[in-house]
This record gives sequence, structure tokens and C-alpha cells, in this order.
Amino acid sequence: MVDKALGTGGRKSDKDLKIRLKTARGRKTGSTKWLERQLNDPYVARARAEGYRSRAAFKIKEMDDKHKLFRKGMRIVDLGAAPGGWSQVAAKAIGSTDANPLIVGIDYLEMDPIPGVKLLMKDFTDDDAPAMLIEAMGGKKADLVMSDMAWPTTGHRPTDHMRIVQLIEVAAAFALDVLAPGGVFIAKVFQGGTEHELLHMLKRHFKSTHHAKPPSSRADSAEAYLIAKGFKGTNDTVPGEGEYDR
Repeated sequence: MVDKALGTGGRKSDKDLKIRLKTARGRKTGSTKWLERQLNDPYVARARAEGYRSRAAFKIKEMDDKHKLFRKGMRIVDLGAAPGGWSQVAAKAIGSTDANPLIVGIDYLEMDPIPGVKLLMKDFTDDDAPAMLIEAMGGKKADLVMSDMAWPTTGHRPTDHMRIVQLIEVAAAFALDVLAPGGVFIAKVFQGGTEHELLHMLKRHFKSTHHAKPPSSRADSAEAYLIAKGFKGTNDTVPGEGEYDR
């Protein structure tokens, strides 16, 4: 049941107008708080109004506004694509169509079709997933590899940290294999969670690396995004080069 908190009189404040939920029988307090946050999240409402599948669409839009990630005709791989918000934004920005699909997305979760996007229902960490993606790309190089992947958290911080870094490393290794010179790699990280070895490797292979915290990323969330720009190519790396802007 949904309740609206009422003031004692006069004009109701924004706080008073927030939707609050009674804890239903069988629903944990944490689930109730998550539902309250979703119902009161302006980005959730905007995503619904503008036809995006998730609020995450605004994260990639904001990163594109600042870092100029998309251009017409580029080829993109979307790792952990479900529910499809990033691919939706990218397809429109680059002009990808069903007649000429320029985006390949992969996720182990089932997704409804997205115009201009080839979707693979597959766990990216499976051994045969990279080959399937390359085949779906028609053997062509990618200009952008973007990953919004994250393991479900266990609540044990050291374990979660290790799993997150491992996932980024797998995504980065794939990006190095498929990116064209000048390409870009984007991956979800968590603040304080990027290992020095990984960052050092990206600096060697890309002209610049940056951390981004888009405005639509919840303020109380530790998530951030690592953006590596200007892929040098597998035979054109200089150890120690790169710029890191936090």
C-alpha cells in the first residue's frame, strides 16, 4: 500500500510530498526502502517519460556530453547491456539501424529487441563469449567498448572488491583485443576499487584515462566510471604514458 506523508497544515514541503511505503507483510525493510527510492527518483520518472529502459541511460548521456564519446557511424560493443538503456542512447547517437546495425550487446539476462542493436543472451565471462561477440561484429574492430557490468554484492567488502576488479580486468582484456586505434573503453568501477596494476595497464595502452561520476549516479552510491580514451593499438604502447584525472 502506498501512503503520502501529510503536513500539519499549509503548503506541503517537497519532503512531505515524497511517496512513502508501508512495510508489507513478507517484504523486508530494505526492499521497502529500495522501492521508496525508485518511486521518488526523478531519473526513474524521466526514463519512463522519455522511453528509456532504465535510469542508467542518463549516465551514459551525461558522460557523452562531457567526454564526447559518440560519433556517427562508429561501432560499439555493450557489455552487460541489460536492460538496454546504454544501447538505446548509443544507437540514436551513432545512427545505428536494423538495416545497418553498428552495436552488439551481450548479457545473460533476456532483453526485448532494441532497434539497431544485435543482442546476445550470454554470460560475458563464459570462455566462448568473446568469440561470439567478434563474430556478431562481422570481424570488424570496435570504436567503443562500454561496460556497465557489476557482480551482485555479497556484503563482504574484500570479496566484492576482488570480484569487481576481476570483472573490469576481463572487460579491459577484451577491449584491447577488439578496439581500433583511437578507440575508447568505459567500465563501471567503484570509488577506491581500481587496482594500480589495472590502471597502469590502461595508461600504457590509452592516451588518457579519467574517472567520471555522472550527476545521475546516486550520490550515496560508490559507483563511478573509468574512461580510457585514445587506444594506441596493440603494437604502439609506451610504458608509463597516460594522464589520470580524478
